[in-house]
Amino acid sequence: MSREYPIIAVTGSSGAGTTTVKRTFERMFAREDVHAAVVDGDAFHRYTREELARIFREEPERKDELSHFAVEANLLDELEALFQEYGEQGSGTFRHYIHAEDKQMIEAGYRVGTFTEWQPLPFGTDLLFYEGLHGGLVTPEHDVARHVDLLVGVAPTINLEWIQKIVRDTKLRGHSQEAVIDTILGRMDDYVRYIQPQFSRTHINFQRVPTVDTSNPFEVQDIPADAESFAVIRFREPATVDFPYLLAMIPDAFMSRPHTLVVPGARVSLAMELILAPLVRHLLAQRRFR
Repeated sequence: MSREYPIIAVTGSSGAGTTTVKRTFERMFAREDVHAAVVDGDAFHRYTREELARIFREEPERKDELSHFAVEANLLDELEALFQEYGEQGSGTFRHYIHAEDKQMIEAGYRVGTFTEWQPLPFGTDLLFYEGLHGGLVTPEHDVARHVDLLVGVAPTINLEWIQKIVRDTKLRGHSQEAVIDTILGRMDDYVRYIQPQFSRTHINFQRVPTVDTSNPFEVQDIPADAESFAVIRFREPATVDFPYLLAMIPDAFMSRPHTLVVPGARVSLAMELILAPLVRHLLAQRRFR
């Protein structure tokens, strides 16, 4: 952890909704005039889409071994080195992974499923912001979590997570529903081994719980609307949280446990702003006035 060069990481599975939390942070950064170095976890995948496809054709038995959740399929040495260098010096190198929705990058000549060249982080940033799969990872070989000053988990109920992934990957990324389901099933062991344990290390977890029937996530259906869900927000250190203030400011919010706040889905953005903005200010205050 570093006070001088703080690191914020949002971690969660593919389709969990981490991008929504990322946008909340981006609004806060713009409002508070915070200059963040933004890093996408997908940039630390080891293989391009074509390289993976070739491996699977030649060695089909490796398909389950090389899911994007797995250590073997990611450059975790490089990710941990980036976090360590940024925490110590405020510098490091990064790249981008090109998704189908990255229209500007595609127009610039990049192909979906490839990477840009490695490049240095912008100079003079206030903090590093990471959004991806492995921000809280700990294994015998890697300890990414130890470098993170604020670790936020996004973990909707599992059926909702799968629905969100199916809808995103079919509508935005052009995959068939059958292919997405095969990916979900093939990643299950790695999900349990590498993704879920991270949510026990987070400072805050946001878990979206639908109030409509999602019992069969593999049938074609729309993602439940915000108004059709609640957000369960768990704090690792509840003694530092002003719960009476949050309950007063968020209509219809309530406590389900001493460390857990529940808010209506339509109030999630408000809750995120009220909870996360003071934490960002605190990190920057430590940096500037230590």
